[in-house]
Amino acid sequence: MTDPAREPGLDPALRREIVRDSVAVAVATGAYGISFGAIATGAGLDVWQACALSLLVFTGASQFALVGVIAAGGAPLVGAFSGLLLGVRNSLYGLRLAPLLSWTGVRRAAAAHLIIDESSAMSVTRDSTAAARVGFLATGLGVFALWNLATLAGALAGDTLGDPRDLGLDAAVGGAFLALLWPRLDSRLHRVTAVLAAALALVLIPLTPAGIPVLAAAVVALGLGLRAGGVPQEGPHA
Repeated sequence: MTDPAREPGLDPALRREIVRDSVAVAVATGAYGISFGAIATGAGLDVWQACALSLLVFTGASQFALVGVIAAGGAPLVGAFSGLLLGVRNSLYGLRLAPLLSWTGVRRAAAAHLIIDESSAMSVTRDSTAAARVGFLATGLGVFALWNLATLAGALAGDTLGDPRDLGLDAAVGGAFLALLWPRLDSRLHRVTAVLAAALALVLIPLTPAGIPVLAAAVVALGLGLRAGGVPQEGPHA
């Protein structure tokens, strides 16, 4: 897989800007892994089980759904189904990202593990394949590394950490997303998409199980994005 710092065909100043933004998002998101590690061990998982979930599953919402069901006394299979439901949106992201990133074979298979909300958001708005790859890799690899380290730290700290929400990490993730989203609302299509997706999610929150509102909002956003057409063709194709 290409090193994001060495992606050819991209202006160095733009590369630095993308990497800088990606690192900021990765720090805010990855730090929230502390919360997952603490909650997972509090739900009865051991340290290595918590770390294995972050390493192999690597989609925060699905991980929280699984440990939430276990903590409530539910069957692990029910928790796994809830996590799978939340993870469906990553498959939808993949439909948009595959032609944009233009990787094939082993590279595409490896990149699939890094498809999360943050890496998708940092790549789909780019104007070239090279820029999209830098945003995807810098964000995906950054979040992956920090999320797993933070999970280990949170799992080891366990109950001594207290309520992870007291640290404000949940607010940091939301703030990072808002900072990421706001500059992208530069066209009527983007603004309409954001309003429709947010409105649908808010309507569904009290009516549907966890995961459905997020999935529905993702379908709206991806549907309008695909309907708008045009995948950038600039940049290398490997």
